[in-house]
Amino acid sequence: MIKGKAKIMDKIYLNDLEFYAYHGVFDFEKEEGQTFFVSLVLEMDLAPAGTSDDLNQTANYGTIYDIVAEITLSHKYDLIETLAERIAAAVLEEFPKVAAVTVRVDKPKAPGSVKFHAAVEIRREQS
Repeated sequence: MIKGKAKIMDKIYLNDLEFYAYHGVFDFEKEEGQTFFVSLVLEMDLAPAGTSDDLNQTANYGTIYDIVAEITLSHKYDLIETLAERIAAAVLEEFPKVAAVTVRVDKPKAPGSVKFHAAVEIRREQS
């Protein structure tokens, strides 16, 4: 028998934030740059915001965008895995009410003998 009721987490989606940035293992990627897309899913209780209509009870989309933009545009990482980790950590630090965040980083023109679309997705929880 399960005791207590599991907390249902609501979700906020921010899809396909587009940035021209300079991430990659190869020197030419850090010099020429390319387009990246970042998507986030924030898991949190949205009832307080929904019932109060108070921005302080939710995660501010503009602030989230600013966090993602600063990390994506101000650094040059070899791996999109690192980019995703940095974004997840910063969002969880800025918004303690967020129970978990999923970050997806898409690199639509990954270099190789044939260009292909690469992506990583991570989910991190509040500690």
